[in-house]
Parts: sequence; structure tokens; C-alpha cells
Amino acid sequence: MKHACLAATAILVLSAVAGRADPASINPPPGAKPILELNADGVQIYMCATTGPKFEWVFKGPEANLFDAENRQVGLHFGGPTWKLDDGSAVVGEVAAKIDAPQPGAIQWLLLRAKSHQGTGTLTAVTFIRRAQTKGGIAPAAGCDADHVGFAARIRYSAVYTFFGSPS
Repeated sequence: MKHACLAATAILVLSAVAGRADPASINPPPGAKPILELNADGVQIYMCATTGPKFEWVFKGPEANLFDAENRQVGLHFGGPTWKLDDGSAVVGEVAAKIDAPQPGAIQWLLLRAKSHQGTGTLTAVTFIRRAQTKGGIAPAAGCDADHVGFAARIRYSAVYTFFGSPS
């Protein structure tokens, strides 16, 4: 019995360690070069919807302004997910990896693969986008019920987006 309890404890400890967020798991492939880092300030939008017999907040998309290191607004982030800069370039991404944010109440950290590009400019060379250092943005815990179906919740968030290109 003592050995069974120790084995069960060891399994629980190993499971807890395995479940922790590993920031390295959202790094781009080796050799990918950082092109640009921008701060995002905006909202994550959730819609109250019915999913089978229950009601829940469903993610609709982001709306955020993008700022450079001098705190100048240089672009927008919106559904797609899409990042568009004032130079006319845009990139649409798709999730390649995700981990829980280390800060409670923050949306996940992501690694996204570029799916398509538009225009000419900085973002046309992007192959991966990493979202990290998130604050806020998670879906509301309550308030979605039969009286609120179709209502939107705009939850404030911030993040750092790093854009990577292929190795030279």
C-alpha cells in the first residue's frame, strides 16, 4: 500500500511538472530571425452563445492597436488573426503552438505560423509570430445566459508580438 501511495504521488508530481508552461515551446524554429517587436493594447472580443444545452462565451477575435518601442502607433491587430502595419503590409497567422500564460487571468501565449501576406513592407517577410507577456483578455467567468445570447464582451488585454523571418 505504501508503494502504491508513493507511486501515485510521483505520478501526480510528474503530471504537475509536465503541465507547466514552457516558454521555449512557443519559440520559432531554430535560425528564425526577429524582424520586429510590437506592443498590443486592445480587447479580446467574446460573444455569448448557446453550445448545445449550455451558454458560454465564445471567442470572436481581437481588436488592438500596435505600438513600437517609442510608443508610436504603427498598426492594428484584428480578426484573422491579422496584423497590419501603416506601411501597407499585413500578415495572417494560424496557431502552431500555445501554452498557458504564467500570469493568472491572462490569455495564452502563442506561436503562430504565417498563413498569408498582403501588400509590401515589413510584414511580408514574416514566417512566425509569437504572442507573449499577455495581461488580461480571458473570457468572462459569468454573465452568459439565455437573456444575453448574442451580446459581446470586450475584455481588455495587452501583449507583446514578436515577428520572425526565415534564416538568411
